[in-house]
Amino acid sequence: MYSQNDLDEAVAAGAISADAAAALRAHVDRLRTSPAIDEEQFRLITGFNDIFVSIAAAILLFAVGFIGQQIGPQIEPGGPSPTIGLFIAVTAWGLSEFFTRKRRMALPSILLLLAFAGGVLAAVGFTLALFINPESFSDQQEVVVAGLMGATAAAVTAVATWFHWRRFRVPITVAAGTAAAVGICAGILLAVIGDRPNTEQIMLGFLLLLGVGVFLFAMRWDASDPKRITRRSDVAFWLHLLAAPMIVHPVFTLLGLNDGQATVGEAVVVLLLYVALAITALAIDRRALLVSALAYVLFALNRLFEQVGAVELNVALTALVIGSALLLLSAFWHQARAAIVTRLPAALQGRLPHLTGQFATA
Repeated sequence: MYSQNDLDEAVAAGAISADAAAALRAHVDRLRTSPAIDEEQFRLITGFNDIFVSIAAAILLFAVGFIGQQIGPQIEPGGPSPTIGLFIAVTAWGLSEFFTRKRRMALPSILLLLAFAGGVLAAVGFTLALFINPESFSDQQEVVVAGLMGATAAAVTAVATWFHWRRFRVPITVAAGTAAAVGICAGILLAVIGDRPNTEQIMLGFLLLLGVGVFLFAMRWDASDPKRITRRSDVAFWLHLLAAPMIVHPVFTLLGLNDGQATVGEAVVVLLLYVALAITALAIDRRALLVSALAYVLFALNRLFEQVGAVELNVALTALVIGSALLLLSAFWHQARAAIVTRLPAALQGRLPHLTGQFATA
């Protein structure tokens, strides 16, 4: 089984021509009953060996982290040690040299990248906490110091992920680096505003703006590969997966849905927002927005069924409605996309994932 990345690398190595690779993709697409573009494919596993290696790598990373905890300096007795993150990051990079750079294994590469980025973040954060104790400051100063420490750790992580990207080119690395950049911005803003009564609302609003920025960044990667046949599409997938909760969570939290006291009016607003998200997801052909907002919609529908008196069946009815709707959307995803995309301006259509086959003229 060959992935799109394998074909790209074969063309780059001169093993096959670009025309032959395009012909192979076209042939495979014709054999499928639905357009390959709309399937939102990305490389995760190529065989059970990916799972086997990932489990072994996770065990090894846990072991080296535990060793680091035992032999390294601790923030406080029984507290975490910076050497946990350091040992994990170094081990993850070393394993990537073989399993990512040489073997090109997808799932282990994702796991090792996350371990590397998380290890760097933990190592820097715990090191700062070892020498700077935020609890020794006043409440206002503690928030400022914590924000600056978080921004510093995120900055180092962003630089580290950039070097990782330059070395290994794992698609999820761009999303990890972007998440680190978001951490820098959030940490700086927290340090600037400090501890205020409306700090949470300000941070949520800022997170929403950053989420929109990440979404536009993801669309830039998507627009560079509208046929979704290169690694850029995988990069965009992970960026959309990052952007979705950054947009969805602040919106629904600011609406008050997370306080457990949602009214019928708020529940209706949530459902309308979910419809808008569904239209957006169809237009850009990314399902991450729908998945990220799913928990909020389930809660909103549950509240609606409670209000109409179906208390005993509210959970079952909610699951029935949402499950049926999502399955129908999945079954008719291509037709629904065609109905939306073909009504958009031609200039915008050209920047969205292509429609293919019978749906291109729907």
